[in-house]
Amino acid sequence: MATILIVEDENSLRELIAFNLQSEGFKTVEASDANEALMFLEEIEPDLILLDIMLPGLKGTQLLNILKSTPKTASIPIIIISARDEEDMIVKHLELGAKDYLTKPFSIRVLITKIKQQINAKQGKYSRTVEYKGIVLDEENHKTFLEGKELILTHKEFELLKLLLKHPGRVYTRNQLLSNIWGYDSDVYTRTVDAHISSLRKKLGEKSSLIKTVPKIGYKAE
Repeated sequence: MATILIVEDENSLRELIAFNLQSEGFKTVEASDANEALMFLEEIEPDLILLDIMLPGLKGTQLLNILKSTPKTASIPIIIISARDEEDMIVKHLELGAKDYLTKPFSIRVLITKIKQQINAKQGKYSRTVEYKGIVLDEENHKTFLEGKELILTHKEFELLKLLLKHPGRVYTRNQLLSNIWGYDSDVYTRTVDAHISSLRKKLGEKSSLIKTVPKIGYKAE
């Protein structure tokens, strides 16, 4: 179930959008201003954000800038909903990173169609992304992010972490890890796995506890 964050200060419109999205099977989170939206984004990672420009306090344009310059939220598609229909305004927000721009009043059916298109496109583009408890592995670009900040891993560390996070709860023996990551299986080299796990845990810091040692067997993500 995809989650949509609706950032709109007009209560009736926000509730109308939420009702219709829920009817289509979406989960919705509602924020009446930018600060409330930022608070929600500390706890959740929505699949898409609907963002009004003319918000009280911090404006929608400023929030868009913040979200697109923050690694944790930069890839979340954002659709602008606004009463401002000037061409320059529309172009400005598209250039800032918004995926689409709808002027009020707009058709709810059109809005929902655009939301579905963006989510389908995102799921296709990021199908090679592994996400688990604040850790994001971008397989295509071979990058790792921990709570939104890039974490530098070696190639083997990346592959090792990817294998464990793709199958949380599954126990891998050292020989299985050697076979999967290094391409060979020998008791002589099991210390190689232990050394890489130790290095990986150090780099993960507070998240190191996600990698559990299973005595006399191997390791698992939990």
